[in-house]
Amino acid sequence: MEKITITIKPTNNPAIIKFEAGKFLTEHKSYEYKNIDEAKNSPLAQQLFYLPFVKTVFISGNFVAVERYDIVEWPEVENEVSEQIERYLNSGQPVIKTDEGGKRLPFTIYAESTPNPSVMKFVANKRLVISTFEFKNIDEAKDAPLAQALFHFPFVKEVFMDENYISITKYDIAEWNDITLELREYIRTYLEEGKPTVSEGIKEQKTNKNTFTDTQYAESLNETSKQIIDIIEEYVKPAVASDGGNILFESYDEDNKIVKLILQGACSGCPSSTFTLKNGIETMLKEMMHGKVNEVVAING
Repeated sequence: MEKITITIKPTNNPAIIKFEAGKFLTEHKSYEYKNIDEAKNSPLAQQLFYLPFVKTVFISGNFVAVERYDIVEWPEVENEVSEQIERYLNSGQPVIKTDEGGKRLPFTIYAESTPNPSVMKFVANKRLVISTFEFKNIDEAKDAPLAQALFHFPFVKEVFMDENYISITKYDIAEWNDITLELREYIRTYLEEGKPTVSEGIKEQKTNKNTFTDTQYAESLNETSKQIIDIIEEYVKPAVASDGGNILFESYDEDNKIVKLILQGACSGCPSSTFTLKNGIETMLKEMMHGKVNEVVAING
């Protein structure tokens, strides 16, 4: 069994910090505990309440969020909490013993249009996946039960998942006005029934982030490529993610200074993607890379 490691993530609330694991801890349900009695169905939460500064424990998706009392500051204790959670998860004990107790929060799904008229973004109030996944057809979705189910709708052409949203590309036979409500309600019902979004054994697809975790591939990248990936992650991904898409680094040619990118989700096939690529990303990379980039091209979309 692969060891679970915890990553500490601050939040907008200075009293709350998130401890993220590399796998889902609950089956798409969220639990909130205000005290040790409320946490009777979660041995992990109960254990955390033995720490005198723990005020609230929230467990959802792939993370445990802890709210502290003001008697301490997080820098003083966050490593201690992280190690305790990591030890517990690697002990193999259950995070949640039953579906009873705690505050189970319902799923909310809302639909959001994107710059690509063929793509609609369906946003959830909880995290759905811990990596990005793109499926062009039902065969590619064999390890993603939700995507596979969506492909049974005859108007669904492609499915893209990232963190808390699903971007669906439709065929031209249907109009969004006619199918958006049906898809939104289907996704909400599916998730509230506790069905899995992706299977535990799904093979992680290429992302800009895991480029660096693939040691062999990372060693093959030159420093310019690594800098380009960092820029894409920090400045480009948040913007395109808000539009239901994603951009992956594919390669950098040091001789002709050309960067090749892969467009995913709403970015793929979007009428405005060329403008974004040339006037947004290419201009940014030229300015930030100081003469190391001449052109940015998409190898798809």
